[in-house]
Amino acid sequence: MSLTLSRAELVRTANFIDGHWRDDVEDWLPVTDPATGERIAQVPDSGPAQARAAVDAAQAAFGAWRKVPARQRAAILKRWNDLVMAHQEDLGRLISREQGKPLAEGKGEVAYAASYIEWFAEQATRMNGEVIPAPMPGRRMFALREPVGVVAAITPWNFPAAMIARKIAPALAAGCTVVCKPAEDTPLTSLALVLLAHEAGVPPGVLNIVTASRERTPAVVDAWLDDPRVRKITFTGSTPVGKHLARRSADTLKKLSLELGGNAPFIVFEDADLDAAVEGLMAAKFRNGGQTCVCPNRVFVHGAVHDAFARKLAQRVGALKVGPASDPASQIGPMINARAVEKIERHVQDAVAQGATVLVGGRRLDALGPHYFAPTVLTGATAQMACSCEETFGPVVPLTRFDDEAEVIAAANDTPFGLAAYFYSQDVRRIWRVADALETGIVGINEGALAAEAAPFGGVKESGYGREGSVHGLDDYLHIKYVCQGQLD
Repeated sequence: MSLTLSRAELVRTANFIDGHWRDDVEDWLPVTDPATGERIAQVPDSGPAQARAAVDAAQAAFGAWRKVPARQRAAILKRWNDLVMAHQEDLGRLISREQGKPLAEGKGEVAYAASYIEWFAEQATRMNGEVIPAPMPGRRMFALREPVGVVAAITPWNFPAAMIARKIAPALAAGCTVVCKPAEDTPLTSLALVLLAHEAGVPPGVLNIVTASRERTPAVVDAWLDDPRVRKITFTGSTPVGKHLARRSADTLKKLSLELGGNAPFIVFEDADLDAAVEGLMAAKFRNGGQTCVCPNRVFVHGAVHDAFARKLAQRVGALKVGPASDPASQIGPMINARAVEKIERHVQDAVAQGATVLVGGRRLDALGPHYFAPTVLTGATAQMACSCEETFGPVVPLTRFDDEAEVIAAANDTPFGLAAYFYSQDVRRIWRVADALETGIVGINEGALAAEAAPFGGVKESGYGREGSVHGLDDYLHIKYVCQGQLD
């Protein structure tokens, strides 16, 4: 690319509204390094006024943006993709600094985010409609796909680049305009990506971003929920917040995409390749220190292989290197904040109090800093323990012994959530029985790394609805218009 911004230029600390960086606020939100607690920047602590200004800009820009030919929108997205990859190193370091994940994971997230931008650049030119056979002479009937309008995107802290890309890229590809509120813990990466989108040629008003603290976020989002010009909400986060958004959206009947909480089972059958299952669990569970929505939260192991699997797993987990992203050897970084560590510690203590055994880990690592927790393996987990009922969102693996296929499927499905599930088996008949029986939107069979831009990502039950990525990813940003032309004979 001809344009390469310096690392300092990538760090923006203002809202971006109607093509301008604006800091017209009275209060500011500190951004801290979770590894040290050091303040690294501050961004606007916005309120309803900034939220409404963003919608004003997005609505004003929508009429022109929707008319931009799909091929031109695609070209802008491709330039955005190229800029993101040209700045992969610096963006990866920024992610690691504000979110805490190791640098290799930070750089990997940048590539993952860019894959969605590139994918939807290509999908922009494939929004075909339909010609419908008319039931009588003299008519032509069409189904046209049109952008829904202004989209409000609300993103989480655990993947500050990927979640922005996975929501904004399809919206822009479809011809929608966007207002965005990134997570209060990780706004800098999101602001940097918006900067690069602007440099790539996204017109003023088409993409707007406002930052806000946890305390002020409800006021910002409520302004969007109340505004009939906002026609869609896309949200990744907790189920309680998703339910609130669904209830509040009812007054204006907004379209919703909700990727909510999970409680993913990971099942190891007696015929599994144990070494492969251990590696798959390591990949699925310990990415981002266990702070992902598709992390296995409950691990069921057949009694015939339970002890052997537990030994192999404990050996691998005990060898993980914990440390800050500044240490190239680090494989597990800090948790995002003190609340996260407190929840992890509470889950481990509750499990031990109810009879679980700690094979490895099980404690804070205060010598490293206030937000570190040792990767942990527990045996003897039961359905009554907090770690089985709540999403731990940390590096804790609770093992539960089982002896019967029907029993473990019932246990895996015994949750209101249904985002992801994993299982390991070499029996082809069992593979399809279990895949059909699991009540989740995503199933990994002998595989721990599932995400890909070409695959539909989303859940069922209380894990939400709508899909991100894949050829289906544009659908939630479009509506169908039926056009009937008569008197043609």
